[in-house]
Amino acid sequence: MRDWEKTVPASERWGIEMIGVPQGAPVELHLRLESVMEGVLVTGEVDAPVTGQCARCLEPVEDTLHLDVQELFAYEGSTTEATSEEDEVRRIDGERLDLAPLVRDAVVLALPLSPTCTPDCSGLCVDCGLRLDDLPADHTHEVLDPRWAGLADRFTPSKEN
Repeated sequence: MRDWEKTVPASERWGIEMIGVPQGAPVELHLRLESVMEGVLVTGEVDAPVTGQCARCLEPVEDTLHLDVQELFAYEGSTTEATSEEDEVRRIDGERLDLAPLVRDAVVLALPLSPTCTPDCSGLCVDCGLRLDDLPADHTHEVLDPRWAGLADRFTPSKEN
């Protein structure tokens, strides 16, 4: 068994369109590698900074993901390797474990599809496009049916009278 703690930069941007871990961002790994019958069991925690924009109001979003990971890396010729499909189990390459795909997959799967700046973000006003949380509670727009717009102009008192 070996405890392994390291901070590594993200090799590329991990994420989806609205949010992700920027390239070069420091990703903290707190892992335990244990030798088991079928291979090496990797368990631990991953902390990764994420940036993006709110899906409702388009304000910037910054947060840190705290993830628990657990994955078996199978020895070559083990029963697990023989009874699993190629993409079902991770393999040990010689005497090396490639942890990058494990960390990337865990981070990307944990990202929200529609991130929000706050859990109760109200979004944008559909008429003026301003952020609703920054506007007064009585914010409204007079909506005039375009079919009556000509009559409304005709019967609105002018400033000359």
